[in-house]
Amino acid sequence: MTRIAFLDFEASSLGKRSYPVEVAWVFDSGEGESFLIRPAPGWTDWAAEAEAVHRIPRACLLAEGRAHDWVALHMLTVLRGAALYASAPSWDGQWLSRLLRAAGLPRHALRLRDTEEAQRCAVLEILRSGGVPSGRVGGVADGILSAMAKEAENDAPPAHRALADACRELERWQEVRRRAEAAVAAAAGP
Repeated sequence: MTRIAFLDFEASSLGKRSYPVEVAWVFDSGEGESFLIRPAPGWTDWAAEAEAVHRIPRACLLAEGRAHDWVALHMLTVLRGAALYASAPSWDGQWLSRLLRAAGLPRHALRLRDTEEAQRCAVLEILRSGGVPSGRVGGVADGILSAMAKEAENDAPPAHRALADACRELERWQEVRRRAEAAVAAAAGP
């Protein structure tokens, strides 16, 4: 079975020239890693508004960040072959691509999918393998996923730190799995 990982980036801004300043991922097993990223040459875009959100000063990246090319190669080594998910795959995908290209690696060496896809796949797999009648699987899955989405609207805002936000996505995935397992148990009866 393919390992899955939830990934998150923090960035210098939300502008066209933004770049990643922090990355983290957590596997479905709970193990994960997090790195501050020292800016590559030419990465100069910086927004005080973004710094106010993630609270990572550029000076900290320069002093404590890992070299961008080391981070990119490490990610490729550790994450290759894993199914990667992010809550904002278009933004996170941009920063992943920028990091890989700056390190001289193919920009599509790693690809991100939406966390909602991971949740849906997990729920469907559990319901189908648990014996829920095929005619009911879609409706039960939709009910679980819509309830989770509604509850997520009331969640506290994200921490805007890569590891905390990646862990939050893992926790949501684990919760939809628990709910699907509970639905299977309820369908089986006493």
